[in-house]
Amino acid sequence: MEIQELLYRQGFGTRRVCAGLVQQGYVSVEGVTLTDAAAEVDAREGLPFMVRGEAWAYHAKAYLMLHKPAGIECSQRPSAWPSVYTLLPAPLRQRPAKGGTDGVQAIGRLDQDTTGLLLLSDDGAFIHRMSSPKRHVPKVYEVQGVHDFTPDQMRRLCDGVVLDDDPRPVRAAAAERVDERHLRLTLTEGKYHQVKRMVAAVGNRVAGLHRSRIGGLALPADLAPGQWRWLDEGALALLRPA
Repeated sequence: MEIQELLYRQGFGTRRVCAGLVQQGYVSVEGVTLTDAAAEVDAREGLPFMVRGEAWAYHAKAYLMLHKPAGIECSQRPSAWPSVYTLLPAPLRQRPAKGGTDGVQAIGRLDQDTTGLLLLSDDGAFIHRMSSPKRHVPKVYEVQGVHDFTPDQMRRLCDGVVLDDDPRPVRAAAAERVDERHLRLTLTEGKYHQVKRMVAAVGNRVAGLHRSRIGGLALPADLAPGQWRWLDEGALALLRPA
């Protein structure tokens, strides 16, 4: 693949901009500075390269995890809070897509006041697989209640509660009381404000909400709020059905 094409596919701008980056000596591949925009490189997965002194690796498709902080909206067009996409470097926001919106997309949404694990990708099949209600991908939430959680409330959450927009009961796959006001709730579907509405339906209210796990992938303890990282093959394997 020509180096200008590799840069374009990785989101570093138009083909003309990418050619200019190379011609000006701003690009190196495996430690070698290139100045010919048409130079051929081995576009293998993980190929290390640098642009303006910043290290990157080539990825044909982007798979990311991000620790979403509070006060951030999972929207390209936020209404009142900064967009989660502002936490990502420009190339990830600009990766060209075949149809649809360029750049990586958040898989599902977390409310602006909800923190925790968020996945992003530009792979349409992966996005569909992880977000489809038919897949029943389990998601684990750490719920802080305004009041103590009672055994009856936990039983009702697992037996099913009726929300105001659907006559069919919505059930938690599991509910574990970590302490009096900390509930670990596992859901396999994703309705609007589902955790908050389910907790309200059993007579409590959510004071704090954090998503700690998706499928078999837990939010790493060393990934601080606002930080992101690539999902490696081991992490992706934890997201695949058993």
